[in-house]
Amino acid sequence: MDHDNSGCQAPPEGPVLCINNCGFFGSAATMNMCSKCHKDMMLKQEQAKLAASSIENIMNGSSSSSGNEPVVAANVDISLNPIEPKIVCAQPSLASGSEESREAKPKDGPKRCNSCNKRVGLTGFNCRCGSLFCALHRYSDKHNCPFDYRTAAQDAIAKANPVVKAEKLDKI
Repeated sequence: MDHDNSGCQAPPEGPVLCINNCGFFGSAATMNMCSKCHKDMMLKQEQAKLAASSIENIMNGSSSSSGNEPVVAANVDISLNPIEPKIVCAQPSLASGSEESREAKPKDGPKRCNSCNKRVGLTGFNCRCGSLFCALHRYSDKHNCPFDYRTAAQDAIAKANPVVKAEKLDKI
């Protein structure tokens, strides 16, 4: 049987690339565009229609339409241009670029205990005094911590439990 005689369409030869050259495949239902390009095109057409109708309303006096005035923007042509990525040079200049790169990414050595200088890596313990310690020196009595835990606890208790004074009662 021949496809021309029976009226059936031949199956497509292969996938069709998007007509906007975005790299994705399109379909006949979306005018040979990928879904993203088709959605963008429909959105732009809708915005153009809204802009044209708002201009028409402004020219006609918002609500009165006499029909004698010419339409300013009846048909708007939209051209879809693929967005090209902007290439930025990542090489710093010789004069001041080296100082900026140091400030942007400070090079830290391996994390070490402040008491024994042992490498702690991810297992280090941060103390309230702001230093980093190994498992042996993590307690405040092991590294002579200058942080005053007693006053910190007193302040926390004072904030959590405010003083409550009842009004005096009149004696009979």
